[in-house]
Amino acid sequence: MTQEARIDVELTWNQAEEESSTEKVAEFAKDLPPGPWFGTPTGVARAGGRQPNHTWPLRSARPYRREIALGEAAVYLADGHDELERPFIFADGFNYGPSDLPGLFAHFNAPYPGGEVGFLDQLLAAGIDVILVGFEQRHTHIQANAGVVISAINEAVQRRRGDAELIVGGVSMGGIITRYALAEMEKQNQDHQTATYLSWDSPHNGAWIPLVLQQMAYFFESLPTGPGKIKKAELIRSPAAQQLLYAWIPDAKYEGPVATSSELRTQFLDELRELGQFPERPHKLGVANGAGNGTGRDLPPGMEVFKYQIPLVVYAQANFQPDGGERKRIGEMRAAGQVRRGFTSHVPGLDGVPGGTLDSFGQIAEELGADIPETYKFSCFVPSVSAVALDYDPAEWDVDPYKNVEANGAKTALDEFKCDSENTMHSQVTKPLVDWIVERIVH
Repeated sequence: MTQEARIDVELTWNQAEEESSTEKVAEFAKDLPPGPWFGTPTGVARAGGRQPNHTWPLRSARPYRREIALGEAAVYLADGHDELERPFIFADGFNYGPSDLPGLFAHFNAPYPGGEVGFLDQLLAAGIDVILVGFEQRHTHIQANAGVVISAINEAVQRRRGDAELIVGGVSMGGIITRYALAEMEKQNQDHQTATYLSWDSPHNGAWIPLVLQQMAYFFESLPTGPGKIKKAELIRSPAAQQLLYAWIPDAKYEGPVATSSELRTQFLDELRELGQFPERPHKLGVANGAGNGTGRDLPPGMEVFKYQIPLVVYAQANFQPDGGERKRIGEMRAAGQVRRGFTSHVPGLDGVPGGTLDSFGQIAEELGADIPETYKFSCFVPSVSAVALDYDPAEWDVDPYKNVEANGAKTALDEFKCDSENTMHSQVTKPLVDWIVERIVH
């Protein structure tokens, strides 16, 4: 049994500083760019780009917590097809608000080094019909959006000409949503007619956003701002983030365990176990944007990443996550007389481990106006050991995150997986991953 990962916070208050700086703090907060932190990469639809042949409004096949989730499918028929014949359903991933399906298509069909044709264009040219599934609320419960995917599967089966079995999967959280949907359909004895499941850098055992940055999101959104702004922590406090992240905190003052702090994640993991973890019928494929040979990035645990201050107004300092230990400092933030100093115990230093990366430190440093070394902007978001569904406890994280998952004997829930040749950005399209996928689903 591993020791419990936890966070502790020192809280202090300076009344004189609060009274003297309130107006300046309000000015600082007003100038922060709007929108939540920690969004994942998206594409930008190009003028004159390929348009879907059809769009399907989607409504969840069943309610979840009295919520009927909604979504949409963009259907791109393969070259030479006038009807749906070989459906490939691919679901959108972790982010805030509604999906941008033209952007999702642009992201996965963009040129990449060593590739002459975009990934989706390769599939369309090979006779595979691409169905991109988006959600009205990407940040809601995974189980709710799984109902949208079930509707998309049923719609594809109903509209398909012939009897070619489906390929179903998704990027990032989309791979978790489709995993849940297929497993649920099997549990309910519903025929999903899916031969292949594919996850793209999906955090099967959890994702990682540095705890100090989670604290900062809550702390800085508490500063006075104008009406109508989406707050900095809206994505990190969402049901999707709670269910997805290995370590999560509910606010900047929270002290306690971080791996079991959300009932939503605990319940989600329990439900996955009840469903058998993964669907049984499909051949399960997965790709990871992280390296598989155990090589991480040089982000020294506990080292300072950035520091920003306006004297007597605001101060923010963030360290890379220390690797384990007792009461290790992760950072500090001050504004309007309020001071928060964070410390963690027995939390693994995941920022530099092999995995798909996200510019988490870079996003926050840029918005605050802090200087940050270029190599420190990106840190691990989906560890490779999670993306390939290595066999370990997703709450205790009793695993070496630097494990060489490509070595013989690595036990995983996937039938086959492929890691990138180096640690690349989460959801990035690269030649090693595309070639491997195409080889397995085009025939």
